[in-house]
Amino acid sequence: MGTRIQLIDVTLRDGNQSLWSAIGIDTRTVVDVAPWLDRAGFKCIDFTTSTHMAISVRYHREDPYEKIRLARQLMPNTPLIFMTTGMRFITWEPAPRAIIRLAMRVVLRHGIRRIQIVEPMNNMSALLEAARIAREEGAETVVAGLVYSISPVHTDEFYVRCAQELAREHHLIDTVYIKDPSGLLTPERVRSIVPALREALGAGMPLEIHSHCNMGMAPLCYLEAVQLGVDTVHTAIPPLAEGTSLPSIYRTVANLRELGFDVEVNLEPLRHVSEYLTKLARRKGYPVGQPLEYDVSYYRHQVPGGMITTLRRHLREAGAEHRFEEVLEEIVRVRAELGYPIMVTPYSQLVATQALMNLESGERYEKVPDEVIKYVLGRYGPPPAPIDRWVKERVLSLPRARELDVPVPEPTLEELRRKFGGTISDEELLLRWALPSDQVDAALARKTGNLAVGGNGTAHPLAQLIAEVARRPTISFFHFEKDGIRLTLSRHATRPD
Repeated sequence: MGTRIQLIDVTLRDGNQSLWSAIGIDTRTVVDVAPWLDRAGFKCIDFTTSTHMAISVRYHREDPYEKIRLARQLMPNTPLIFMTTGMRFITWEPAPRAIIRLAMRVVLRHGIRRIQIVEPMNNMSALLEAARIAREEGAETVVAGLVYSISPVHTDEFYVRCAQELAREHHLIDTVYIKDPSGLLTPERVRSIVPALREALGAGMPLEIHSHCNMGMAPLCYLEAVQLGVDTVHTAIPPLAEGTSLPSIYRTVANLRELGFDVEVNLEPLRHVSEYLTKLARRKGYPVGQPLEYDVSYYRHQVPGGMITTLRRHLREAGAEHRFEEVLEEIVRVRAELGYPIMVTPYSQLVATQALMNLESGERYEKVPDEVIKYVLGRYGPPPAPIDRWVKERVLSLPRARELDVPVPEPTLEELRRKFGGTISDEELLLRWALPSDQVDAALARKTGNLAVGGNGTAHPLAQLIAEVARRPTISFFHFEKDGIRLTLSRHATRPD
């Protein structure tokens, strides 16, 4: 028997975000597919982020905590992941520490078992601060992500230094993973970076890999990585695989087994998930992930696929589509001037917006959006490389920079409660801190047990059954089995929910 490789499924979170703009998966969909996912034997399921929680409120008018609770109940055998981008909650600017601590406490209370922390700037101090809070609040597993990119700064030595910082804090970090959100990894780079990280982390620290298929290289990179010491790969279930999403679980498992690796996963129940999501895509008009063509220019500009589409539309509407290549060149230039931020949200948007403004204005950096000013002020943390001196002086000389250069308040939880209401729940406080009141009001108006509803307003039968069991305190143990689905629930007096 070969080396054992574990799988993490990203369908409900990153697959959805990559192909369906994070809007396609509502609570009803989770309830319908969760029992099948739980039978597959995944190491974990990439389930939600604060951004996805906000989408539940904004677009579905759903209580995001209810979604976590139902998923936990329907997937009792599979740990659920909450991914956070360092010291942030919903908004892209760093949140008060009281908010971060409360957010960790609440998601763990509702059933999250693995906290996955990614700092888009690879700011290890911010990442470790979030990890310390997660550990103190009782996270079962804390995972650190190293965000991969290509630039003169993002060398193997850069990532080794990051890994060494994480290894020194092994009491806070259980696992590290290479996060390649833009699909820039190549097999050649895997052969240099994975052994370097493996050595820096030491034998006791597991290493995972997460790579998108933008360039079609991710499946090959996975095969190289597992032969060099990576023991877990992140995959998605079609139709939410391939394209700008992650590799398909079916081909990944077939390839791994062909190479002699032991992959303990049951693919049969996932056929039901794939069929369900394919029908949903057809009914809603959602895109289906397909392999993308290799585009060597992508390595130069690194603009995400969705942004390319938006950029072309913007230029077409302005009658300037002929300037598309010129805009891409300006994006490359602006990224270098701003210290090579990784081209992921929100930095890809900051760079592209500034590039457009530079071309539309009479002089470069004559107009600068607030978000770029905050970036230069250091509100998002230190950039990977120093900002170009002329650009920094130019931006900071703007009147708006002086207006924005004010101390960021660090309120306590007691102060936040006085502002938003002393009697509201922790869950409601978090939402009201970050989102408009009318959106929160609409989401919280949905009653427990009635959230997993379809277009006809009828709750899913399994959700109704779980809600009814939950309402009966005399039931301490419940087992359900039908059509190959097994669900066991037990009530523990020590659980807060």
